[in-house]
Amino acid sequence: MSNALRIGVAGLGTVGASVLRILRDKAEMMTRQCGREIVVTAVSARDRTRDRGVDLVKIEWFDDPVALAKSENIDVFVELIGGSEGTARAAVEAALNAGRHVVTANKALLAYHGVELAKIAEAKGVLLNFEAAVAGGIPVIKAMRESLTGNTVSRVYGIMNGTCNYILTRMGEEGISFKDCLSDAQRLGYAEADPTFDIEGNDTAHKLALLTSIAFGTQIAADDIYLEGISNISLADIRAAEELGYKIKLLGVAVKTETGIEQRVHPTLVPTSSVIAQVHGVTNAVAIETDLLGELLLSGPGAGGNATASAVIGDIADIGKSRPGFQHGPVFGTPAKDLKPTSRAKMRTHAGGYFIRLNVHDRAGVFATIAKRMAENDISLESIVQRGSGASVEDAVIKTVVLVTHATTETAVKQALKAITEDGDLYDKPQMIRIERAG
Repeated sequence: MSNALRIGVAGLGTVGASVLRILRDKAEMMTRQCGREIVVTAVSARDRTRDRGVDLVKIEWFDDPVALAKSENIDVFVELIGGSEGTARAAVEAALNAGRHVVTANKALLAYHGVELAKIAEAKGVLLNFEAAVAGGIPVIKAMRESLTGNTVSRVYGIMNGTCNYILTRMGEEGISFKDCLSDAQRLGYAEADPTFDIEGNDTAHKLALLTSIAFGTQIAADDIYLEGISNISLADIRAAEELGYKIKLLGVAVKTETGIEQRVHPTLVPTSSVIAQVHGVTNAVAIETDLLGELLLSGPGAGGNATASAVIGDIADIGKSRPGFQHGPVFGTPAKDLKPTSRAKMRTHAGGYFIRLNVHDRAGVFATIAKRMAENDISLESIVQRGSGASVEDAVIKTVVLVTHATTETAVKQALKAITEDGDLYDKPQMIRIERAG
């Protein structure tokens, strides 16, 4: 076992337990493919007595993950604790400073401390692998960091949160309300008891920040991302979009523009005929646009024990295949010291089409006023549709008007909606959803 790669795993939840089972069940295959034995020598978790379906008798137990990270009996520290601060951060820093390779699925930790950790890893000559931090089992990090070397990336976008995609899929296919879909997602384990982090887009934003850094050689800037979740998406929006030939998806989008890097997470209309519109349920998909390959789309399971564990195992295998003296590549594809500060392109510079839904009072002149406000802001309309015959709400007759614009700017649309609101013709707050060009 002198040549064996010794693994220490901190965190034995669903993913951690799956990693141990796979390494046990696939031991011969791993040895054959890596050219050396992969052995779990130590673990750490909160509850030592819990049955995880894996025999831990011969594995050294650490109550303190930081102590495990510093142990001389491991070569690779696998961090599956979670969280951007506290124990997870301390343990990863300790492992890197001790010259241990690190494999992590912790997107939040990397979103806020990734550059700092990458500098330590590169200075120590060790690997910091994080395939499992973005899109579950889809090998998007490896593809961008290694396989697309020499390509210039212009845009990265995709569905990166299975919870949101599950909710939007069921709303569209079964006509179920957002609230009921969320309850089902929680019951099935797709959403947490407090689903805010998922449905308000934070989870997607952390993943997008990491992809942006790799794609454009910039420092991670999670707080620069425009963020909008799906909690305000109604069945009326879903149905109107479908009638117009679109589906609504929560996308994370990073685009290189003349004014900087634009990063945004928000509900988006994509053409029903596009490939990404066909990504249903908890599946994730990431599209990468390059000068040499055109558009590359990677799709697959975005979460779950086996999917995430598969990515962790792949990262471990990469380390197992390396040998002493081998020069490891940069953590984010560009040396951490050379990552450029993100030049943020503000959302108001974003140009594209928009879907606008207005619930208006049914009275003479409303359509003319809406068209006038759009024209005043140089907004050209692709279509304007009145949906339904008008419904009586609180003694007022309300009609729904759906507009689809040609390419325009965020600023122009918001100014037009502000003027329409001030005209007093709206029954409630207008809905605006961006339309994204998608393959």
